Amino acid sequence: MRITDLFSSGHPFPSLEIVPPLSGITQRELLDSIRPLMDFQPRYINVTTHRDELQYTPLPDGSYKREVVRNRVSPVAVCACIQAHFPVEVVPHIICSGHTAREIEWQLQDFHFMGIDNVMALRGDSLAGEKRFTPEPDGYAHASELVRAIREQAGFCVGVGAYPEKHFEAANLETDIEYLKAKVDAGADYVITQMFFDNAVFFRFVEKCRAAGITVPIIPGLKPLTTRKQVDVLPETFSIDIPRELTQAIRQAGDKAEAVRRVGIEWCIAQCRDLLAHQVPAIHFYTMGKSQNITDVLRAAF
Repeated sequence: MRITDLFSSGHPFPSLEIVPPLSGITQRELLDSIRPLMDFQPRYINVTTHRDELQYTPLPDGSYKREVVRNRVSPVAVCACIQAHFPVEVVPHIICSGHTAREIEWQLQDFHFMGIDNVMALRGDSLAGEKRFTPEPDGYAHASELVRAIREQAGFCVGVGAYPEKHFEAANLETDIEYLKAKVDAGADYVITQMFFDNAVFFRFVEKCRAAGITVPIIPGLKPLTTRKQVDVLPETFSIDIPRELTQAIRQAGDKAEAVRRVGIEWCIAQCRDLLAHQVPAIHFYTMGKSQNITDVLRAAF
């Protein structure tokens, strides 16, 4: 089923995003991490993908051996596992980074063979130490190019990402929205946002997108903040702001880990209730491998 058909139901629902587990985990462990979330009837699960890392090993002659390092179970295996055990759509991520156009075509062929109807098209991250994104030879430099290529293979419903507080590489939010519109004009069917902690930011972003002519569904993405460390790490990693009221509440919780976790969860619950009151078609949750935090939010909001 196409994801856009789910949005037209008129009944808001949760969706999930999971990261393929580190190599060595068993299938049972993966399924057990997802199973508690299925009680809340998520309609689809996004499965992320990340480019392979490169490792350079010094050799006796002073040269270096270049090796590809892959530390996680493949997204194809994760999608197949979920499909076999849960009644939910899977949405694998397709990224430009680290792949040629031909390699992406092969990925799409595999997903079509598996009966997957939906994919998420993203540019992907730069290599560690790389200041600006560099595409592979014969690859795609922009997500809009990737979307256009995917649309040429009939049958896929294509989602894309967006940044309510702008991508860190964009000069300003307006320019970033122009890039988003290019992805939609290339054939994207819906948008999922990066996480945010201030709903006013999301609502303003949607207004600007509509004014720019973007008419496809825009789905808010959320993650409960559950540790003190995340106050520093999340803004640095994702170029997002955390409201002062939330950071103050985290500080007041002190070194009590459970108190900090409850602050973040209650904040996320309040965000969900407000978004649902504003009639969003769905809410997307970044699980980061922590199902209990998301379960607590879903229990209260859905």
